[in-house]
Amino acid sequence: MMLFKFLGGAQEVGRSSILMRERGGSSLLLDCGVKLADKPEYPIEVPNVDAFILSHAHIDHSGAAPTIYGEQMVPAFGTQPTLDFSELLLEDSLQIARKEHLQERFHKRQIKSFMNRYVPMNYGRAVDFRDMEITMHDAGHISGSAITLVERKHAQSNRRIVYTGDYKIEPQFLHKGAEFIESDILVTESTYSLRGHPNREETVSKIIEKIREVLESGGNVLLPSFAVGRAQEMLVMLYKNGLIEQTYVDGMARQATRIALRYKGFVTDWESLNAAAHKAVFVESIADRLDALSKPSVILPTAGMLNGGPAIGYIKKLNGRSEILLTGYQVEGTNGRMLLERGAIRDGGHEIRVHATATYFDLSAHAGREELFGYVKRSKPSTVICVHGDEQASTSMAEALKLEGYEAYAPKIGETIKLD
Repeated sequence: MMLFKFLGGAQEVGRSSILMRERGGSSLLLDCGVKLADKPEYPIEVPNVDAFILSHAHIDHSGAAPTIYGEQMVPAFGTQPTLDFSELLLEDSLQIARKEHLQERFHKRQIKSFMNRYVPMNYGRAVDFRDMEITMHDAGHISGSAITLVERKHAQSNRRIVYTGDYKIEPQFLHKGAEFIESDILVTESTYSLRGHPNREETVSKIIEKIREVLESGGNVLLPSFAVGRAQEMLVMLYKNGLIEQTYVDGMARQATRIALRYKGFVTDWESLNAAAHKAVFVESIADRLDALSKPSVILPTAGMLNGGPAIGYIKKLNGRSEILLTGYQVEGTNGRMLLERGAIRDGGHEIRVHATATYFDLSAHAGREELFGYVKRSKPSTVICVHGDEQASTSMAEALKLEGYEAYAPKIGETIKLD
């Protein structure tokens, strides 16, 4: 019997965490993240496991990883870029918790324990662990992101379990797209199961057109980005469209870009990213920030959902000709979602009206509806578990798959699914 217990990321986007255990076999924890909202939300429990799988470094998948290492010291499997990005984000989240007087769910020593027990993996190269063979494949989402195949070689069922994490099939500037892996049980994200994404080239053209329009009017373009992944994509986009010398990079995106450049084999256009990083201005001081605001410029700060980072400081100082362009998913309860829906953000417990126009462009690094269902078809599972989507997205995907003959589930937080 195979058991899956959903500790986070079920009928919601954020705090992804799934316990996978087979009777008589080893147990795995698939991701251990944090949901960003007014107060961070963590997985409902930290179970004892034999090993930890980390699909990628984004905080909603990695942000609670150190909590595993309070009383147990188990191996963690993931790619090398994922480890380096995770260290950057985890150290930052610890600093934010202390600064904002939030409960600290882990300590620095637990981050070190996590890092010391990390087993770096390359795409396509299997690692044997107890009764399992673990292989990671390119997820096409961000640098180092992985779709994980777990094969129970010594189990009676000899089943192939595939956990997608977040993935993208359509190529991006820096990633060629996810690999299709055949499975018996597929645990897939369902974030955009209700809709597809617009044509990517057309969306990029609209963003560039809008940026040039704002710059010509004498304004600043604020392009808040996730430090890991999106910031590097935006840098290459700006470089390829002749806007990089007017670009200022602020916050963790600086360190994340330097990390991405260490791993040439995990991006498809390292040369463009390297050139962009050398031509953009990396903000290192207050003077640099004032310089960015003193003239037409593109400001690329963290964070992508406007919860923390230097983006809030810039928003308060934008002139009336400036605009804010959001290009990533905005989780419910974040400043980014609030800005789009109400034209306001929260800062220090106070609501602030934002006078600059905010526009959303769908440049998602997640699979859209057609990609999600296409992946299921090519993976050829008998059972599909839909996670990492809000209630409507995950349940509708599961129902649609049932009509196509799959055994499909959209579990809730705390629910356990047992498969014979």
